[in-house]
Amino acid sequence: MTDEIDPTCYKCNSIQFCTVGRASKMLDNCPMKISPEIYKEAREIYKNDEFIKKSTNVASIVEAQGYIRWPRLKDTVEYAKGMGFKKLGLVFCVGLLKEAERVAEILKKYGFKVVGVCCKTGSFKKADMGVPEEYIMMSKTGYRIGWITCNPVCQALLLNKAKTDMNIICGLCVGHDITFTQLSKAPVTTLIAKDRSAPHNPAAALYSHYGNEFFTIDIQESRKNKKKASKQ
Repeated sequence: MTDEIDPTCYKCNSIQFCTVGRASKMLDNCPMKISPEIYKEAREIYKNDEFIKKSTNVASIVEAQGYIRWPRLKDTVEYAKGMGFKKLGLVFCVGLLKEAERVAEILKKYGFKVVGVCCKTGSFKKADMGVPEEYIMMSKTGYRIGWITCNPVCQALLLNKAKTDMNIICGLCVGHDITFTQLSKAPVTTLIAKDRSAPHNPAAALYSHYGNEFFTIDIQESRKNKKKASKQ
């Protein structure tokens, strides 16, 4: 697939054809126009894959029942109940220990068994993982505060061993969440997306003056650095 026909649904800022069925609003590279075979394949998957069929139905029911009224944690609870899950895994950043404790407490009150594994489990050293010395954080007083690596591999393996039905991410770092999701045998959902700059609300950067200023400056710097690198 070339760049010319790759989907760019984010540019469809009028009333989308897929939402209300108005063909006149369809972009030239709308995937519904250029990739009909994908939708045929998808229909077969929805029809024949029992997990996806059930998951899609349960998710739609939860959406309809709690739209706007429920927090995401309630959505997670109702989805797990609808799927018949009993044992839930909780993987969290040590910086969100209190949040993870509260999440586990709530899940248990709904009748779930909760298994939890923190990100630093195993005490693996960053240096042993090949992380360069300059990226092993030091405090202003010279105390090494970031020398133990996050360990999404062990988090996944431990929850696989515990045979959880579904796993919940609470604030894993970008990249570590990907590793965990890739290795988890159980389906994974994210409850809290880590964003230290905006109390774990990544969307805040899209709506705030801070976010606008940050990306304006950062993109300018990135372009300057790219030009310097191309001249070397």
